[in-house]
Amino acid sequence: MSRRFDHLGDVEAFIAVIEHGSLTAAAVALATTPSVISRAIVRLETRLGTQLLRRTTRRQGLTEAGRLYQEHARAAFALIDDAERAIQGQDGELSGRVRLSVPTTYGHYRLPAVLQRYLQRYPGVQVELNIANRNVDLVAEGFDLAIRLGALPDSGLVARKLEDASLCVVASPAYLERAGLPRDLDDLSKHACLPFEMPSTGRIANWLFRDGERDIDWAPPSTLRVSEDVLGVVSLAEHGAGICQSYDFIVEDRLHRSVLVELLPQLRGRSRPFSLIYAPHRRLSAASRALIDMLTGEA
Repeated sequence: MSRRFDHLGDVEAFIAVIEHGSLTAAAVALATTPSVISRAIVRLETRLGTQLLRRTTRRQGLTEAGRLYQEHARAAFALIDDAERAIQGQDGELSGRVRLSVPTTYGHYRLPAVLQRYLQRYPGVQVELNIANRNVDLVAEGFDLAIRLGALPDSGLVARKLEDASLCVVASPAYLERAGLPRDLDDLSKHACLPFEMPSTGRIANWLFRDGERDIDWAPPSTLRVSEDVLGVVSLAEHGAGICQSYDFIVEDRLHRSVLVELLPQLRGRSRPFSLIYAPHRRLSAASRALIDMLTGEA
């Protein structure tokens, strides 16, 4: 009796080409060579009797048949993935893989201690951590969990708030000695502010203040703005380039060491939320559920 599904490796190679955009990138992802990937695609097309990819010198485009096939193939692999997730941890010892995406702020300052405890408790689990200031597509990019900042759209994903992170405005003693101490927002507007450009919109992120009962969203003026890595504004402020707004949990140690000084404390009181998001419960492995419990303080 011949094996019906001995071509699944070729199907995986086909999906990898679509997900990564080229034979070379797919080969890197699957730890093989572009020629091996190319032969796998040819075998699959021969088996199906139709062309799946339109080949160009730079990218691989899907034919109509290829688009239909990749939709069904991805769904089939998702079912296999669900089956594996359903049995992970059934013997009492957690194993498997968890893919997690987080912003740089959380990845550098909040997450390390939690992950250290998690991996110590569950040494059989492999964690793949993506630290970047972009919103990944959990389903399309194969992530189990993600931590996101700010208000979340209604996406059909589960969202669990981790915290409301308090904000403060800081500068270095060297900068303040040179430029003076701002007393209010009018003063602040005359200083060298260090705003962050939001990667999702390309717009400057407002600084958030509270004046008594009034919330103020303030657009900082700038001759220097930072994009991609929000931690850059803190590094620049620490080295005397200007004033920035950041989270208490990022600057608290620098404040304690007097590397930075808090400004305008009378206007503090605002925060931004960090939330954990993931696909509906049925798609979660035992390893993912255990990490959710630890991140949310339930374990």
